[in-house]
Amino acid sequence: MAFLTRDFIIFNKRISFAAIIWFLLALVAITIQIAKGLPGIHNYLIFKGVFWHTVHQTDLYALYQADLDLNHYGPVFSLVIAAFALLPDAIGCYLWGIANAAFLFYAVNRLPISKINQQLILLIGALEMMTSMHNVQFNPMVTSWIILSYIFVQNKNDFWATLFIALGILTKIYGIVGLAFFLFSDNKIKFILYFIFWCAVFFVLPMLLSSPDFIIQSYKGWYLSLSEKNMANQGSTMQGMSAMRVLQRVFMIKNLPDIYVLATAALLYLLPLARRSLLKVKSFQLSYLAFLLIGVVIFSTSAESATYVIAMMGVGIWFVVQKEKTYWVIALLVFAMLLTSLSTTDLFPKSIKADYIRPLALKALPCFVIWLVLCFQLLRRKFEESEVL
Repeated sequence: MAFLTRDFIIFNKRISFAAIIWFLLALVAITIQIAKGLPGIHNYLIFKGVFWHTVHQTDLYALYQADLDLNHYGPVFSLVIAAFALLPDAIGCYLWGIANAAFLFYAVNRLPISKINQQLILLIGALEMMTSMHNVQFNPMVTSWIILSYIFVQNKNDFWATLFIALGILTKIYGIVGLAFFLFSDNKIKFILYFIFWCAVFFVLPMLLSSPDFIIQSYKGWYLSLSEKNMANQGSTMQGMSAMRVLQRVFMIKNLPDIYVLATAALLYLLPLARRSLLKVKSFQLSYLAFLLIGVVIFSTSAESATYVIAMMGVGIWFVVQKEKTYWVIALLVFAMLLTSLSTTDLFPKSIKADYIRPLALKALPCFVIWLVLCFQLLRRKFEESEVL
């Protein structure tokens, strides 16, 4: 009896205010979408379709009337969604949304920082998580995989770290940023071998649902679908909420090819890694994790509102690792909460969203500014192992 009482007390201590807000927002968003009927969960129907099209060996990247839109995920996604696709739509959608919220909640709670800082990150990212849930999206789970890949490297468990990296790459590409954690690994040879192993596993596994020829052909189709999506996003106001659009539309730097911005960003990603003495310092690693989470969104031509849960989790990590919460640090956080998290909600008038937020890609602006601040800090800040996080 005493054992059960002790477990009950420990369980209740873990139910924080942040946890209640987090899962309440997720449940509210999913319930609203399901109440709208099939149009409200069209993204889930696309995801479900990936499983059934794989089973029936029909083109994963064709436009089907039943799916309402195109799929842009890799063949291995058919396994990720499989357990949910087998259930009735309402139940499967509910569990899919909760699984996404739960994965990200778990990942943040595994970060090597204090409980209060973990909760603060969750609260900073909660609105964007809810936005992603309103779109019944996959982004919270993708975010959790990137964070978990760092956590497992930090815990000297490259086997599981590379699982999440490979899975992230072969579903939505974004997981590729996890390869940067290779430099934080104590055993780089094992890291490479484990990564190759998991890539092979995830390449082969979908064949169990279909056939080798179909999966190989599907990877070719995936490449073509991503290329076409990239071209379509160039002039879109709903997607392409990126740093490239901010430079073109806010700072009026016209005719700036995306490749120039991406090449500059790639160089800025590499420069902090030259500070080799800091690669094992936790505050530096966490800052670089935030750098990656923000950058993978703002330098993507496919970035849309529902994708920004990834970036805002990066903003949250950036905020908690600041040595001092100065006025400018707090101001940048408020700037991001207002313009990134709230600008696409009903709290902003439709006219402002239609005339300014979307056309100017202003949702990306605060994250771009914080990314630049992070870049400067990673190059110049004095990181110390003794920092209390």
